[in-house]
Amino acid sequence: MDRKTKSSIEFKPTINIDLLREAGIDLSSQYTIIPGFCDVHVHFREPGFSYKETIKTGSEAAAHGGYTAVCTMPNLAPVADTIEHLDEQISIIEKDACIHVYPYAAITIGQKGETLADLDGMADKCISFSDDGHGVQSDDMMRAAMLKAKSLGKIITAHCEVNSLLRGGYIHDGAYAAEHGHRGICSESEWGQIARDLELAEETGCAYHVCHISTKESVDIIRKAKARGVDVTCETAPHYLLLDDSMLEEDGKWKMNPPIRSADDRDALIEGIIDGTIDCVATDHAPHSAEEKSRGLEKSAFGIVGIETAFPLLYTYLVLPGIISLEKLEDLMVYNPRRRFGIPLGNDYSVWNMSTEWTITPELDFLSKGKATPFEGWRVTGMNVLTVCDGKPVYKLSDHL
Repeated sequence: MDRKTKSSIEFKPTINIDLLREAGIDLSSQYTIIPGFCDVHVHFREPGFSYKETIKTGSEAAAHGGYTAVCTMPNLAPVADTIEHLDEQISIIEKDACIHVYPYAAITIGQKGETLADLDGMADKCISFSDDGHGVQSDDMMRAAMLKAKSLGKIITAHCEVNSLLRGGYIHDGAYAAEHGHRGICSESEWGQIARDLELAEETGCAYHVCHISTKESVDIIRKAKARGVDVTCETAPHYLLLDDSMLEEDGKWKMNPPIRSADDRDALIEGIIDGTIDCVATDHAPHSAEEKSRGLEKSAFGIVGIETAFPLLYTYLVLPGIISLEKLEDLMVYNPRRRFGIPLGNDYSVWNMSTEWTITPELDFLSKGKATPFEGWRVTGMNVLTVCDGKPVYKLSDHL
């Protein structure tokens, strides 16, 4: 899974017309074919937390959303910090995944930030190294990780969070938190570590990717680093592009990390999408049980699901109003993530009825075990009717009617 150059990746799937006909799809009508989406940030929870999600249910949910490739984070039980632990996940992937699933390996043992994991041993079997869910607090530890990753030709993918700035917060440190007596997470807890890591990436020459950015300062810092020639890419998620903290409700489906920020942050993220500072949209699909998400903003688990609604939401609320083009959305969801992480496309695509309107109803629509989304009840346009991976159908709408 070494990174590949842009020119070495084939981005034109071969469309099987007979397969489309068998699925009852007439391309002369309202259907649109889109190359298979690639999500470089998902949590499929297996091994260790299969009551939340499994490789099987997660990959089926991804196929429902039009995804044919995903990268799974290592915060599992056991953590993917040794080749033996990583192989445990890979064996499940090989048995149960209906799409391409590329696992991350941890940067540090147990994601505790104290000792480097076996990066040498895992390099050939992981897509990248990440301690997602935890920021690497030590400058020296991150520097060592970057130097090792560079020597192995791998990317460091970072969840950026300064622990000393969290102060027990669980939503954005903004107007809603102040008005409703909640403890807030300040923006600097994210952008402060991004700034640190970018200095280290510039020093070491390591390829560096930033997870789920949510603040206006993060966009500006990354924009300036790119202008200096730092080898950095970044992602944001649909909920940061479409929501702000004035919309929050006293419900666990609004709780994720990083939190939904202010309207100014959301607008800066959209500008970062438009000007190319932000390279990818990833969902940070993070399912939990209904009970874990039923404890309100303070006590619910961090994380929401999103892999089944990402495209219709962004198509409806960014493309149709003319904020970005469909081609731009494809860059964010198909091409840029594949280029950055060296993930080929092959015969992968999905077929969408772009005129169908529907209401997001998790209990009825989602194949994921997780149902918590702040977009419940939103009206969207665009319905996936078929997903094809390696030339084979992995999702058919007709099978779920």
